Amino acid sequence: MFFDVPGAKLYASRSGPAGGQAILAIGGWIGSSELWQEPLAMLSEDHAVVSYDHRGTGISITTPEAISFDNLVSDALAVLDAYGIGQCVLAAESAGAQTALAVAARYPDRVSHLVIVDGMYSRGVAVESDPFLQGLRSNYAATIERFVQLCVPETDSEHIKEWGRKLLARASPEAAIALRIVGSETDVTADIARIRQPTLVLHGSLDKIVPLDRAADLVNALPNASLVVLDNAGHVPTLTRPVQVANAIRSFLRSAA
Repeated sequence: MFFDVPGAKLYASRSGPAGGQAILAIGGWIGSSELWQEPLAMLSEDHAVVSYDHRGTGISITTPEAISFDNLVSDALAVLDAYGIGQCVLAAESAGAQTALAVAARYPDRVSHLVIVDGMYSRGVAVESDPFLQGLRSNYAATIERFVQLCVPETDSEHIKEWGRKLLARASPEAAIALRIVGSETDVTADIARIRQPTLVLHGSLDKIVPLDRAADLVNALPNASLVVLDNAGHVPTLTRPVQVANAIRSFLRSAA
């Protein structure tokens, strides 16, 4: 469904049992809810699963000027409210980790558990020092292609790369740049220090976007976190290893119940 939030019209969807423990999933950078499509389909057997195209991605509608970190955080809460969900398991992929970590820290009553998949967080990089951003501005098409190649280093994954290209193409260059600026300038270190929820950190061993040691750093910074390394997986295991992702989340939620 579509619903209105300040400065945007968001697209969200829900499936699974009405009374099941709710899982809200957030995509990364310009990756829409489609990033979570397969893992959530499996988890919907036992959980109410919700995903949405955060502003600037997928078929949600907004302007680059309306993309800010505060709005990204508010949007996650608005999705929960739209479906009448008081508390959820909050899952996020890549740059979506920044939003998820902030929501969990600032609104702890809304988040029972956290799942961070190949999380890109706490960059706090000055815009003028961000080479990826400069690449987006100078040669957008080539930079996106390089990003796709780095995200999916797995063998026999050309079909996943093509899926990724089409997924990323739904975002405009202007929105992609705006989201990158927000991510580069946002530092959620203070939020991380406040998080107390049980947290599962999933990370691909072959991730060329976010080094594995960043996942270990996040686990060490949280009081109740565990790390699961997905062997031979790159930066988007929700696309390339959906069964392993879903199974890891199931196991985590059962053990943390």
